[in-house]
Amino acid sequence: MIAGKKSHTTPMSLIRDMSRKHTNYLTFTALVLVLGILTRGQGLKYDSIQNLVIAEAVRSFTALGVGMIIITRGIDLSIGYVICLTTSIAASFAQNADYTSAMYPGVDFPLWLPILAAICVGMIVGAFNGILVAYAKLPPFIATLGTLSLARGAQLIYTQAKVVGSLKDSYKHIAQGTIGPIPHLVIYVIIAAFVVWLILNHTRLGANLYAIGGNPQAARVAGIHVERDIVFVYTFAGMMYGIGGALMASRLGLANSLTGNGMELDAIAAVTIGGISQTGGVGTMGGMIVGVLTLGIINYGMTYLGIDSYYQLLMKGAIIIIAVFFDMRKHAR
Repeated sequence: MIAGKKSHTTPMSLIRDMSRKHTNYLTFTALVLVLGILTRGQGLKYDSIQNLVIAEAVRSFTALGVGMIIITRGIDLSIGYVICLTTSIAASFAQNADYTSAMYPGVDFPLWLPILAAICVGMIVGAFNGILVAYAKLPPFIATLGTLSLARGAQLIYTQAKVVGSLKDSYKHIAQGTIGPIPHLVIYVIIAAFVVWLILNHTRLGANLYAIGGNPQAARVAGIHVERDIVFVYTFAGMMYGIGGALMASRLGLANSLTGNGMELDAIAAVTIGGISQTGGVGTMGGMIVGVLTLGIINYGMTYLGIDSYYQLLMKGAIIIIAVFFDMRKHAR
């Protein structure tokens, strides 16, 4: 009888394994400490944290949407202009009826209509993306790149490239209001994050999404309806963009052709930082939210240090490249 080898787990190996497994959370914690040092504690005060969370709220919706797509080995480049389109649609139905330049002058729409219209348009665009990827077999990069242009054109045609302003105070209160010290936007993000967590961790659909990202052919052999689930995840992401657009209109009180510009870069960078693997099949809801907050802290820190916004774009691009590089190395091992 040959005795089996005993594995010796040292404290250092445990720390190393934990750091590899939770790099995103460790990075976030380290950046919080650095921010506190750089701002001499000002950045960690409640008001600063509240402003940071409010600023990143809409990005959280986009990250939750595209994070689920990336888990299935997909990508979505249309996010920014879908947000722009849905924000404009929500704003157009939320204008004051007596505003002479309103898109629907003299018509006072109920508060639920702008939100419903934005969500429906987002879901239609998302479903279109999903059909192109799942059934037309277009690469996600190409399909969503085409949709980006379609959404951009639709927004310009709908608004005639004009600013959609003078939104009703009651509508602006949806995103700008608070319940005690807690902003409405924080509550909305918590609800959306809980729904995503529930789908990914406690439904058969969530298990299917991870399986599709891990190996689409094996998932199909196992009886998973790959095409249907891919259409669902893009449609769900579109719903998230629609909610984000409706909240963006409420928060800003207007919409224009630059609203949401570059948000696809922010969302993809955030989820990549948060540990959502570009190779598919790996990622958590917590990682998506931590990625958004991490990117928000980086932006806040660079703004506090007076770094030009153009250099901030360079930083975001570098973050994506570095994060994907280390992600690929980790999964190669």
